[in-house]
Amino acid sequence: MPASGDSSMPQACVSYFQPKYTTSYHPYLYSAVVIGPARLCFTAVGCDEYCYCYIIAQICWYIFEVESVSVLIFNTSSHCFILVKQFRPAVFMCEWERNKTQPPQSAEKPEEGASEAAAPAAEPQEGQSAAEGESSSSPWPPAAAGVTYELCAGLVDKPNLSLEEIARQEVLEECGYDVPVAKLKRITSYRSGVGVTGAKQTMFYAEVSDDNCVSAGGGEPGEGELIEVVKVPLHEAMTFAYDERIPKTMGVIFSFIWFHNNMSPKYKISTNV
Repeated sequence: MPASGDSSMPQACVSYFQPKYTTSYHPYLYSAVVIGPARLCFTAVGCDEYCYCYIIAQICWYIFEVESVSVLIFNTSSHCFILVKQFRPAVFMCEWERNKTQPPQSAEKPEEGASEAAAPAAEPQEGQSAAEGESSSSPWPPAAAGVTYELCAGLVDKPNLSLEEIARQEVLEECGYDVPVAKLKRITSYRSGVGVTGAKQTMFYAEVSDDNCVSAGGGEPGEGELIEVVKVPLHEAMTFAYDERIPKTMGVIFSFIWFHNNMSPKYKISTNV
């Protein structure tokens, strides 16, 4: 290993990385509808107390290069937040993996007189397929296990548009509200999904009224978007944010807290904290 006086050594005695970026794609992941992953291979190098370097590990990591915007929408007519609800394949697969590792529950012998518990499984109703009637025995969780509540959001994939203009388009497509760009307030930007994407997401805040609603929203089915618009009453916002039974993104929780700290005092309204 080189000595500490070697010109190739870092000035400070700390760990550092020697990256080697490649654009080799996994053949299956490359066929993704929206984005494809790249592979970053790097050598993790550490230094000991004598400033001698040594290789810790050589690692290859799949990453998705994507930037995005999100919008916290507050309807001043009905005093509610506008969220979107959609199926996420990654969440569904995580639930499937989690269910696989759980030991099966042993069937308890019904007690005497417990006729309802001992009743045979119900026959499929008229119009219901046998597959649907046997869904409880399926190794897959229900599709609802992959559904999450999120802020209106979208990819930054139009280089000729500003972040505000992209956010405006997403609000119109997903939620059906026509919001002028001038009414979009930038909250902050941050890194999201650092283990996979490491991409920057910029969050905006928009106030709308019923007059701004020009369509039902729902996204673009041609782009694989099947979105349901959801309203969360203001007085239930923080209860919603902290209810772990409701699958949601961190953006929802953070934005509700931001609203409570920054907008509630201004409007003298309660978010039920």
